[in-house]
Amino acid sequence: MAEYQDVIMAGFGGQGVMLIGNLLAQAGMEHGLEVSFIPVYGAEMRGGTANCTVVLDSHPIGSPLVREPLSTIVLNEPSLDKFQPRLRKDGVQIVNASLIREELLDRKLRSVYIPANDMAHELGNVKLANMVALGAWLKATGALPLTAVREALKRVVSAHYAKLIPVNAQALEVGYSFG
Repeated sequence: MAEYQDVIMAGFGGQGVMLIGNLLAQAGMEHGLEVSFIPVYGAEMRGGTANCTVVLDSHPIGSPLVREPLSTIVLNEPSLDKFQPRLRKDGVQIVNASLIREELLDRKLRSVYIPANDMAHELGNVKLANMVALGAWLKATGALPLTAVREALKRVVSAHYAKLIPVNAQALEVGYSFG
């Protein structure tokens, strides 16, 4: 497990970026880490890009603001355009190959190019792409154990959607296996 990790997660409004940010923050707290979670709301909820930042650390977090992230999860091209230039040179980006053309990737950066939407579709619901991408991020960064995030699903997913927890856990595992 990494001592410090930060990630900016971004995609279209409705792709579940805030859900995976909240899930990661919850899992980090339950795993005994200091956590910050900053969601960015606005016109994003109407189809623009939405993003959030999560910081995990074993020490108190000095600032929750992240200018040059260690990692990113980008689910669409506008998010890649915005956050790829900010990624630290030693960082890693999880890139949704289903919606982002490979030639847009900066070859100097470490990228996990994963067909998240296609993999989610194979699981029966394209809305699981966020969980597939988060699973790949967990594998690529080692920030938290997969089991910790799977457990936190029970506290992040509302009771109304509790029946979807098993398939969300499966999507995390599929992404983790790919990563």
